[in-house]
Amino acid sequence: MRQPSNTAACLAICFALANAPAVGQAKNPATKDASKNVAPARILQDRELYRLFKDWRTFVTPVVRKGLPDYSQPAMAKAATDLTSYKSRLSGLDRTGWTIAQQNDYRLIEAEMNAFDFNLRILKPWARDPSFYQTVFADQSDVPAHEGPSAAPSIDLFSYSFPLSRQDDATLTMLIGAIPRQLASARVNLADSQAHDLWAYGDRALKDQSQTLTALQAGTLKMRSLDGYNPATMTGASPKLMRAITAARVATDEFARWIAAEAPSRTGPSGVGKDNYNWYLKHVQLNPYTWDDQKLLLQRELDRSLASLRLEELRNRNVPPVIEISDPAGYKQMADAKTAKFNDFLVATGIVPDRPYFRAALVAQTSGYVPPAERNFFSHGAALDPLPLLSHSTHWIELARLKHEPHPDPIRDTPPLFNIFSDRSEGFATAMEELVMQAGLYDDIPHGRELVWIMLANRAARGLASLHVQANDMTLDEAGRFHADWTPRSWSDPASPLVGFEQLLYLRQPGYGPSYIIGKIQLDGLIARASHAADTNKRAFNMGELYARITSIGILPPALIEAELFPNTAK
Repeated sequence: MRQPSNTAACLAICFALANAPAVGQAKNPATKDASKNVAPARILQDRELYRLFKDWRTFVTPVVRKGLPDYSQPAMAKAATDLTSYKSRLSGLDRTGWTIAQQNDYRLIEAEMNAFDFNLRILKPWARDPSFYQTVFADQSDVPAHEGPSAAPSIDLFSYSFPLSRQDDATLTMLIGAIPRQLASARVNLADSQAHDLWAYGDRALKDQSQTLTALQAGTLKMRSLDGYNPATMTGASPKLMRAITAARVATDEFARWIAAEAPSRTGPSGVGKDNYNWYLKHVQLNPYTWDDQKLLLQRELDRSLASLRLEELRNRNVPPVIEISDPAGYKQMADAKTAKFNDFLVATGIVPDRPYFRAALVAQTSGYVPPAERNFFSHGAALDPLPLLSHSTHWIELARLKHEPHPDPIRDTPPLFNIFSDRSEGFATAMEELVMQAGLYDDIPHGRELVWIMLANRAARGLASLHVQANDMTLDEAGRFHADWTPRSWSDPASPLVGFEQLLYLRQPGYGPSYIIGKIQLDGLIARASHAADTNKRAFNMGELYARITSIGILPPALIEAELFPNTAK
């Protein structure tokens, strides 16, 4: 986490931002230099909250000694006891006179504490979930942090510069060298786990880790990041590092085989159940919906997307089909042109400001050619037109904003823990696909609209399946088949690594599967309220201004964003 050099000054700027006019309110010239007039008591209040935030983030990160964290039963029991004191410290803060932004910072920290409480009581990934012990990651996630829980410390290869400096070589030697000991302790921690599906699918993550280590050692690994795809060049790597990689790979392979051998004897349920799921939605994701609500909403989106697809196909009945480009060089030329078109469209509509680093973020993620035999769901669509997937890849604009335009509020300058960002990040990225379609992106490429509806149907189907897995109504195998069966054009294969990865992730992280649709619905709600406010105040509605205001608030659950956009108004 980046530490501000002058906390008091930074907090004063935060208050100025928090006091920016809400949607539907006129700008007040007096707020221009608001940071100069912040009451000392309010700065003190926020200082106390920020001090607690820093202490909390230090506490919740496991102590790592020589690359090895402690997830033993005594260690986690002590964490549960210590958590109580942090909750008391938070609830004991005097919030009199706090702004909505300050209250939201409070609620965000409270949600993180609730998530850790849920992990200690219910989820217990260190004691139930073998995939938790995958710690080597080649690629940067397209969301603000790792998807799903993983043991500390994460070995994020994409964050290193290759060839390695002497210091980074030593760091990786220590971290990777600890993997055999960590996996040995994992067997003890997981001894009582009976979550069958977590075991039946759990060896996949470790096989992926083994493949990453093999490619790293061979010098053939390519890592995806905000800057694109970069090679992990091992020129000059020390013999100690190479030996550590070998030992880690061997231990990883042995651990994967152990998971597969143990899976048949681990016969218990894996989902958290409806009641626990509902608690998680309310107290962690700050989501206004229940399991039953989400089931209804996802079914509605699945129905709507399939009906819209068929109507779109009817509309395009006389439009010549898209001719697939099978030449990699020709495909690249087409994909590059589509990325330029999309960047220009985002700027022209005002949805995204024209920043060189925003444009570069999407250029770096431009789709490459994938041969038919190697395609998964997403590459099937991108083979016809990369624009729908690129629309979702506005994730990377979010990451560029985090890097180049850090939030002035130090609590919002770092991603929320425990994937609390899922409704905001995944939902808003999914919403972007339909938003730009309705704004005219495909006016000259009508078959592109069909792909948007197909992607929406896929996300609704997989989210529905994940709900039933959490309720223990479906196994992961059944969820994968449902997920694929309701995806149009047979583009989703239940036996594919992609479907297995997605459904396992959604089991491991409650709420993540539905978040693509549920977050999208919440963004629709924000747009609707802003539209109503504009009409009520007899102002022109401006999508660009609304989107700028939303992004300026930060990566918060949509309910908190709504509270800042529309203060002192009932929905």
